[in-house]
Amino acid sequence: MKSQQTTQTMKPATAAKKLGVYLPATPAEFQEGAVSRAELSELQANPPEWLRELRRNGPHPRPVVAAKLGVSIAGLARGGVTEALTTEQIEALKKDRPEWLEKERATQAEVRKEAARIKKRDAERAEEAGRPRP
Repeated sequence: MKSQQTTQTMKPATAAKKLGVYLPATPAEFQEGAVSRAELSELQANPPEWLRELRRNGPHPRPVVAAKLGVSIAGLARGGVTEALTTEQIEALKKDRPEWLEKERATQAEVRKEAARIKKRDAERAEEAGRPRP
């Protein structure tokens, strides 16, 4: 008895997330159909023009906006940014440097600094645990 191998597919929202694009800005045919792993790999390896354009100019999903601004997704929400932004809008925010953005960038820098400190501490503890005791 042979088992047939079925093609694994994902919802368009999952594929858009993996591609780093805002689903409502994608073409209708992408939004309406399931995406196979092979199709996703092909889109990643050889992005069509619509995908290159979305990645270049947006609108970008919140995780991409947050990364481009150097803040967390929660920081975007605290700053009142709840929608997808275009590259032009992101650049305008960077240029204008509103108070909330500066505050959130400082917060994010502190979070990264603390994470690095904890990682270093844990590595030192692991190294000490591996040494024989005198």
